[in-house]
Amino acid sequence: MNTDLDCLGLLCPLPVIKLAKLLPTIEVGGTVTVLADDPAAATDIPAWCRLRGQELVSAEAPRFVVRRLS
Repeated sequence: MNTDLDCLGLLCPLPVIKLAKLLPTIEVGGTVTVLADDPAAATDIPAWCRLRGQELVSAEAPRFVVRRLS
């Protein structure tokens, strides 16, 4: 299952904060597609995934797909 998270127009760190709040509601194995046009998102979202042990499936700004692993 995929859930979309629209963060267009939001500045850092709001896209990562919104992703962090949403991810626990997603079943393990599910994905979140984050739409974020803040240039910092290209660095922040992959870094957040590494730190939190989640999978960054794709990162083609402004679309970032994150799979919940735990």
